[in-house]
Amino acid sequence: MGRTLCVVNQKGGVGKTTTAVNLAVALAKAGCHVLLVDLDPQCNATTGLGQEPTHQHPLVAGRPLKQSVVSLDTARLEVLPGSRSFRDVDLMARADGNQAARLRHHLTSSLTSYDFVLIDCPPSLGQLTRIALASSTEVLMPIQCEYFAMEGLAQMIEVIREVIEEKHSLQFGGIVLTMYDHNLELTREVEEEVREFFGDIVYRTVIPRDVAVAESPSHGLSVIDYAPRARGARAYVELSMEVLERD
Repeated sequence: MGRTLCVVNQKGGVGKTTTAVNLAVALAKAGCHVLLVDLDPQCNATTGLGQEPTHQHPLVAGRPLKQSVVSLDTARLEVLPGSRSFRDVDLMARADGNQAARLRHHLTSSLTSYDFVLIDCPPSLGQLTRIALASSTEVLMPIQCEYFAMEGLAQMIEVIREVIEEKHSLQFGGIVLTMYDHNLELTREVEEEVREFFGDIVYRTVIPRDVAVAESPSHGLSVIDYAPRARGARAYVELSMEVLERD
């Protein structure tokens, strides 16, 4: 049975999509069969790997997800593209209990052939995020090393706790610190606070601020393919090794 990682944080700009994309690529290069699912209406995970958003989101298109999956040059990595259709987003976001259950079943029934599935969630606590959490085995939460890192975190933890109580197989997989600047005292203070509060679930690897990480999506590439010697590329490879260790 593969692992499904829900990459989530209700706060935008924390490196959520960047982490989903680069971790997916790193795991694929490590020999794992990986699927990256884009649930964020911004579709940055889709375009960040050089793909086009779909006119209709595969989850509401009424056909098997396999027909919508795109294989990348790296044979071990596939992408389920997102959609910017307001209608599709509204359909998924407004799903009631039965509709949400059908969406979860549609999502999970197509994921059994992968070693890893990474779901890039929207930056919110809405229904789409809850569906993603309920379809996953683990939660991976990127936290930015800045002043507002802990703001709203209690709400996110509460939503995760509620889903874990409903679905006992969901686990809090880990927290990864992003946009890390060793030269800033604030960065070190945030790291100390997060590690003291959350303990061992915080990954040892931190993702540094790196211009190559910021540039790579404009080329439709992960930082690992765009600048393999960059600090950010090395960090995501190290993070993938930690994720594999926690199996």
